[in-house]
Amino acid sequence: MKLDRLYLYDTTLRDGQQTQGVQFSVAEKRQIAAALDALGIDHIEGGWPGANPTDSDFFDSRPDTKATFTAFGMTKRAGRSAENDDVLAAVLNAGTPAVCLVGKTYDFHVTAALGITLEENVENIAASIAHCVAKGRETLFDAEHFFDGWRADPAYALVCLKAAYDAGARWIVLCDTNGGTLPADVGRITEEVIAAGIPGDRLGIHTHNDTENAVAASLAAVDAGARQIQGTLNGLGERCGNANLTSLIPTLLLKEPYASRYETGVTRAALKGLTRASRLLDDILNRVPLRSAPYVGASAFAHKAGLHASAILKDPTTYEHIDPGIVGNERVIPMSNQAGQSNLRARLAAAGIKVPAKDARLARILETIKAREDMGYAYDGAQASFELLARRELGLLPDFFEVKRYRVTVERRKNRRDRMVTMSEAVVVVKIGGEKMLSVSESMDEAGSDRGPVNALSKALAKDLGPYQANIDDMKLVDFKVRITQGGTEAVTRVIIDSEDGEGHRWSTVGVSPNIVDASFEALLDAITWKLVHDGAAPA
Repeated sequence: MKLDRLYLYDTTLRDGQQTQGVQFSVAEKRQIAAALDALGIDHIEGGWPGANPTDSDFFDSRPDTKATFTAFGMTKRAGRSAENDDVLAAVLNAGTPAVCLVGKTYDFHVTAALGITLEENVENIAASIAHCVAKGRETLFDAEHFFDGWRADPAYALVCLKAAYDAGARWIVLCDTNGGTLPADVGRITEEVIAAGIPGDRLGIHTHNDTENAVAASLAAVDAGARQIQGTLNGLGERCGNANLTSLIPTLLLKEPYASRYETGVTRAALKGLTRASRLLDDILNRVPLRSAPYVGASAFAHKAGLHASAILKDPTTYEHIDPGIVGNERVIPMSNQAGQSNLRARLAAAGIKVPAKDARLARILETIKAREDMGYAYDGAQASFELLARRELGLLPDFFEVKRYRVTVERRKNRRDRMVTMSEAVVVVKIGGEKMLSVSESMDEAGSDRGPVNALSKALAKDLGPYQANIDDMKLVDFKVRITQGGTEAVTRVIIDSEDGEGHRWSTVGVSPNIVDASFEALLDAITWKLVHDGAAPA
């Protein structure tokens, strides 16, 4: 059976950039575009040429992609021709094979926001689309506030759509701009639009997530006959975000009825890069990835309860809707005070550690975990520290180096400009193979700002580890979480650190102490030790 083609349109670099606090550089836009292209996205919307210098520079130096590169703009303004509208000209001058023009389809917005007549708006749409088509560009029309407009005056909203369609638009995109339309209404209205004469293979859907329904609404539009889906990586976007392509793409490829009815530009092989693409975007934004994100989150395939872990050992499909490896993710069997031997054996097996089922050391490991969690440790969120604890109990942890001492100082003083600044400095002495090595580091960034005592410690510890230096050079700290587990004078601090290497591996370690610096240093030591174990480093 021939599959219907669904087209995926990414607007991370335009609509996603409208997220509060997000601003991509040209280099970052190129990096994201390359990741999207590797996935197999059909259209990559690069931004709005002329709207700001970054977008203009990006279109001047955009990467060569298999995806259709698209420039975004708006329909011409009233009172001038399409040929003489400088905003429309900037979009065309970007030289992209496709352009996407946004226009009003809600009568209230036409009269209140634009301040023009309904007839003038229709003429603006038709003239703008026809002008772009005449220039040989694949032209899309984003029908802004369409669903609100349809509810208010379906006849006028349809006139706007048909003006774009009759002018030659390849895609008519129905936009739920305010994100308030529920999936059932999106599906019903999409069907009504198709019945009114706009073919489904010319219809797209663009939803926002203000009711947490953007993905569901997009699927409802596909069910109704729409064949293009617009969205962003990680659901980035204004307010509550856009439809999340990292959820939509695997759903379309792996879930029925979509998997047997449709095909996209994303192959099963490319789907394995989805988790990495998701985390690349978070890394660029300096954000902590959402652990609970469907398909790509670090907890998406985590099984904490002993009952679940026991079933997973027998057959992963008991508690997993897909194999995590299909999307480039991995299964996690967390260890905690709720764990049983099923969790423990599964977690050890995942780490490549084979222990007989009735080995007495298993019970000892569980007791140690529960005792340490009573002290404030949390191993369900720090799997790397759990693995090191288990290896230590089993006598399988190599002795790589010994920390003899460390010192951290924080100084507040005036700089050369007579301004008060803070500077943190750390000294770490380690013993490797009988030789002592001393490292000193400050926590200043490139701009001369202090990054704190933990940063100084991390830099000093990783500055010179002799024979292990090549193993840790690509390590970086990507998240640092602090929690006070007891109050008052008995306060205990728990620190969890997330680390990552150049291969995209990410692991979490934990440290606990009344002293936040001690707790942080314990977590840092575990992070480095785990990396050395998994790199197969030989003890000096």
